[in-house]
Amino acid sequence: MQDSESKTPGASPLVGADNAPLTGGEAEGGDAWTVEQAIAALNHQEPNRRYYAAWWLGRFRVDEPIAVDALIRALDDESDRTADGGYPLRRNAARALGKLGARRAVTPLVKCLDCPDFYVREAAAQALEGLGDSSCASALRGLLVGGVEDTEPIAGKPHLKQPYDAVIEAIGTLGATEALADIEPFINHPIARIQYAALRAMYQLTGDRVYGDRLIVALGGKIYNCDAVL
Repeated sequence: MQDSESKTPGASPLVGADNAPLTGGEAEGGDAWTVEQAIAALNHQEPNRRYYAAWWLGRFRVDEPIAVDALIRALDDESDRTADGGYPLRRNAARALGKLGARRAVTPLVKCLDCPDFYVREAAAQALEGLGDSSCASALRGLLVGGVEDTEPIAGKPHLKQPYDAVIEAIGTLGATEALADIEPFINHPIARIQYAALRAMYQLTGDRVYGDRLIVALGGKIYNCDAVL
């Protein structure tokens, strides 16, 4: 029996735990999608269809080369833009690539770290963490240039200059010990989620329980083994 994360090869529709075809939801009005249909939808004229297709390919771990190629191309999409200049399709394509394990997506995702869209940079950092290739650590460190002093909110935006928590978490997971000096100042950042990310990364990179214990306390003392926060 297959679960909802699995796929069948070729053109067969994906099926859920009850062996019923998985549906394309709002994007297809309830009609079942095949892998080929999802890939084709990345080139559809409707932005919502393209956005959903990128999500779908990641959700069901469609790691076939043709799907990976299509998602990599979507990282350069210029047609799907928000009123404030964001790139929704690029965001979902990056998220999907992070789930597929294709190391050839690392270089295109590193390029996304320079995208003007904050949420594309955030999705790219999270995807690079998921792919586990430490060759991208230097590019991730570049987003921490300026340190804590350069993390002021952006006027009129609900976010800071960079997705610091996602970047720091990625560096920690990748084991980039050369970034210790970049990360440590963030353990005292006034925003809790960034502080937590820094403490977690410092524990991962050093093994020093001082950081793990401090994170446990910050999280309310409900975790009794600091390895559980990794």
